[in-house]
Amino acid sequence: MAYDEKLADKLREYLAAVKGIVIEEKKMFRGLAFMVNDKMCINVSGDNLMCRFDPVLQETIAERTGYLPMIMKGKAMNGYCYVTPEGFKRKKDLEYWIDTCLDFNKKAKSSKKKK
Repeated sequence: MAYDEKLADKLREYLAAVKGIVIEEKKMFRGLAFMVNDKMCINVSGDNLMCRFDPVLQETIAERTGYLPMIMKGKAMNGYCYVTPEGFKRKKDLEYWIDTCLDFNKKAKSSKKKK
């Protein structure tokens, strides 16, 4: 599946300006994942964002414009969501999603490396 290159460029530009982080891009989840400090942070999936955030914020996040639950194997995944373009069409809304993901990234656990 193709992903929105312009959206990926906006994420690159924003993340590049954040001090003290290491960014790696990986093709995954049918899109492009931005790994921050070896942890999945935010992705571009088609025209949507896929966000990883603190599960404690689930109810608040679910009220935001553009929010879609992330469903895997028939189950909603707390701490993950998709955001449709309607939810980040304004710069401040896109920055909200990126910052929310970056905030959680600081305390998120890194997935174990496969041997």
